[in-house]
Amino acid sequence: MALPLERIDGLRWLLPRRYRAAMLVPGMIYGDEALVGALEGDLALEQIANVASLPGIVGYSLAMPDVHQGYGFPIGAVAAFDEDEGIISPGGVGYDISCGVRLMVSSVTVEEVTGRLEALAQSLFSAVPSGVGSRGALSLSAKDLQKVLAHGARWAVEKGFGDGHDLTRIEEGGFLDGADGSALSQRALDRGRDQLGTLGSGNHFIEVQAVEALFDTPRAWAWGLREGAVVVLIHCGSRGLGHQVCDDALKAMNRIKGPSAVPVPDRQLCCAPLRSEEGRRYLAAMRAAANFALANRQVIGWKVREVFRSLGLSDLRLLYDVSHNTAHVETHVAEGKRRRLCVHRKGATRALPPGHAALPAELRPLGQPVLVPGSMGTASYVLAGTERGAEETFASTCHGAGRRLSRQAAKAATAGRTWPAAWHDRGSSSSPNGPRL
Repeated sequence: MALPLERIDGLRWLLPRRYRAAMLVPGMIYGDEALVGALEGDLALEQIANVASLPGIVGYSLAMPDVHQGYGFPIGAVAAFDEDEGIISPGGVGYDISCGVRLMVSSVTVEEVTGRLEALAQSLFSAVPSGVGSRGALSLSAKDLQKVLAHGARWAVEKGFGDGHDLTRIEEGGFLDGADGSALSQRALDRGRDQLGTLGSGNHFIEVQAVEALFDTPRAWAWGLREGAVVVLIHCGSRGLGHQVCDDALKAMNRIKGPSAVPVPDRQLCCAPLRSEEGRRYLAAMRAAANFALANRQVIGWKVREVFRSLGLSDLRLLYDVSHNTAHVETHVAEGKRRRLCVHRKGATRALPPGHAALPAELRPLGQPVLVPGSMGTASYVLAGTERGAEETFASTCHGAGRRLSRQAAKAATAGRTWPAAWHDRGSSSSPNGPRL
């Protein structure tokens, strides 16, 4: 069956409003022919249309190049809702709240680590627990956990896990204001208390990489990237705490009655008006979970830095840390005027342009470093936010490599594959966890 899309150019495809009567705005999909063609048989297009029918949506229901079916919203979705008339949806943020990536750069060369890869891998495994249900060396008191939820990476730096410069290279300065730990259930708190500083499972990783090529040498050098240098990319999120916050919110919003109830075409899209008590409560809980994720990556980054030091390698410096799976209230020009919008980015990250006030002064002239991890065994990319991207996508971009196979198809394709010994007993053979060297 042909996809119901209208081609705008080589990389943009319109899902027109006439596709479904309930759509309030069109859908816009970014991707080449191969990536868009892979959507046939996937429910992502239906989900893009569903998102386009939610109250208060502005502009387009956007889909990034790595879009694929998710819970409620597709993964790779961006949708902005008017602060006064719009909604907030846990399905538009995702279960792993503020899952994100950080890139740490160094002057270490590939030659310096070639003979130490086994020691490096084993040290990273020892320093950063990984796998399902992993627990860390940090066991937080109830009081300290509340501080983490309120202050994010700032708490970690205050405790000696990094320095003040790190905070200038984390979006929002390392924490989201307006977080409220009291909005979390006891179950969520219990799940997070001893998971800070752990990687988790699934597609989370610590990857030791080498810079292979520079396409914009002045910008790359300004960011500390040199050909042949070693860098470390970290991908993880809010662990069981964030998962529980999402689960609790989905249940609560599916029970809403009265004026705050929002009719939706799919129960997975349950939501609440942003201005409602239920909406404000979820936003405060989501921000607390995001702060946990920011602190988690900061602690892990510090542990990785300590491993490099222990092996006599030069210090790692944080280039940038950016989250996907968030909802931020931001100011954008939309429909010809400046508006306050709640921008849901699920499997998508910010890509702020040069000069943006939210960037630290030393990064502002060149724009935000945009981190796009590759699939296992393929290259990752460091890009930069642009003005055009900001205008078209509410300053957003994809969070990873484009998907060519569904999750089930990928599992089937890799079934029975033998992974290096360092990965054994740290996850299924189809989804190795932990360091990727």
